[in-house]
Amino acid sequence: MNIENILITGHIYKEMESILTSKNLSKQFRFLKEDVVSHDDFLWADAYVSLSPTANFEFGNVKWVHSTGAGVDKYLFERKWDERVVLTRTIGSFGQRIGEYCLSYILKDVQMHDEFAQLKRKKQWRQAEPRLLNTLHVVIYGTGEIGQEIARILSSFGIRVSGVSRNGKVAKHFEDVLKSEDAPDLLMDADWIISTLPLTKQTSKLFNGDFFNQLNGSGFMNIGRGGTVDEMALREALLMNRVRKAILDVVGVEPLPETSWLWEHPDIFITPHISAITSPEEGVECFLQTLSKIEQDEPLDNQVQINNGY
Repeated sequence: MNIENILITGHIYKEMESILTSKNLSKQFRFLKEDVVSHDDFLWADAYVSLSPTANFEFGNVKWVHSTGAGVDKYLFERKWDERVVLTRTIGSFGQRIGEYCLSYILKDVQMHDEFAQLKRKKQWRQAEPRLLNTLHVVIYGTGEIGQEIARILSSFGIRVSGVSRNGKVAKHFEDVLKSEDAPDLLMDADWIISTLPLTKQTSKLFNGDFFNQLNGSGFMNIGRGGTVDEMALREALLMNRVRKAILDVVGVEPLPETSWLWEHPDIFITPHISAITSPEEGVECFLQTLSKIEQDEPLDNQVQINNGY
């Protein structure tokens, strides 16, 4: 595939412009703010690079779309895709970043940081025994690259890590992997449930009342997509102690409105979609590697399977 004209927009387009301009590539670039991208830009471009489609996105003459993030639901969820157009996503240090994010909250939990902070405020000297990591069982929904890296990091501390996937195939660093329909066998004794799932028709509101009713006081962590969680069902699960605390790096509406009840709930911890931020340097590196492979007709390890949605 020959790529000559490349349209780059989105939240890091200025930073990418600075890096790419210094490389003196033999390509034509347009670095534009999202709200000024026009119909003519899509007719001009062979490639479109951004975290998400613009409000007026069209395929035009675009042959390749590259997401500067790992998730592509903004391109595919409830959208019609032109199957002639190649869609790729960014692969970088996401797994490492997300794995460390998850580990930090698990350590905070077992070492009872919140409990000891409360005792300090009350000026009470009361001992309690933290749990060892090797006594924990963590269930990860999604056994792809990110799920495997989380499993690698957690299992290196002796944590038993199980996986749940559509096909139940064996995956690296998981002690066992089950199909979604067989997952109830894992959930009752899970200390933590971690979701890395993309948002697709199959995963939309997957974590609903029926799911949470299978839990027995586990922690719930979502670093996949907010739309996979029925937030009112999560609220009920917290009330009924099916879930004891929730760590949400992603939510259904982002940015989270000030009026959302999620801000106020004492057992919900919110981070603003930062568990795996794409740095401009990583974004450019993955873009250039993918561009080279596309032009040399080499296999793409970051190509999105449109029918799967990831």
